[in-house]
Amino acid sequence: MLDVPGATNIECQRRIWWLAEHFRSHAGVREIVPGMNNLTVELDHAAPDLENLLEALQAAWSRSEAVDFQSRRIEIPVRYGGAEGPDLDEVARHSGLSREEVVRLHQAGEYTVYFLGFQPGFAYLGGMDRRLATARRKDPRLAVPAGSLAIGGEQTGIYPSAAPGGWQLIGRTSVLLFDPARDPPSLLLPGDTVRFVNIGGAR
Repeated sequence: MLDVPGATNIECQRRIWWLAEHFRSHAGVREIVPGMNNLTVELDHAAPDLENLLEALQAAWSRSEAVDFQSRRIEIPVRYGGAEGPDLDEVARHSGLSREEVVRLHQAGEYTVYFLGFQPGFAYLGGMDRRLATARRKDPRLAVPAGSLAIGGEQTGIYPSAAPGGWQLIGRTSVLLFDPARDPPSLLLPGDTVRFVNIGGAR
């Protein structure tokens, strides 16, 4: 594991994303998983020249400081409020904003996928307006519908499939975020830039 000390910052994450892509198909690498301030590399112990591979990883990390990581831009249509976003009122109450202001601020943001976790295809998105930060629910739901757009603390994310969860649900998308038959199976990948397009307003 490559573990970078200090606070999370976008420059460090870009280096981690680049390194992950650079070595994803490298001989001797079974799996590579970027996280927050870290990169986990699973090596094939039967592969030759593992020592050289480790040296190559270390050398690439040094080079990555000068690399310009190119992110994809992805737009996701969302219906805010109503049955699709039952916690929109709670976020508005907590933030002191109107429902319409919450929707406007949320869909105006430009978000970065920091890493995937919790469940396959679940992207932790940074870049949300701090005024929208809302604590998780005291009583998590036993089943959150697939495609639910939610706020948990200072982050926002989308549930790729139905699952228990305690984030505040503010909307929903019909976009398929995880498909095992797709390559790659996750629509959103670390480093992607995401914009939400309001197709339903605050109801």
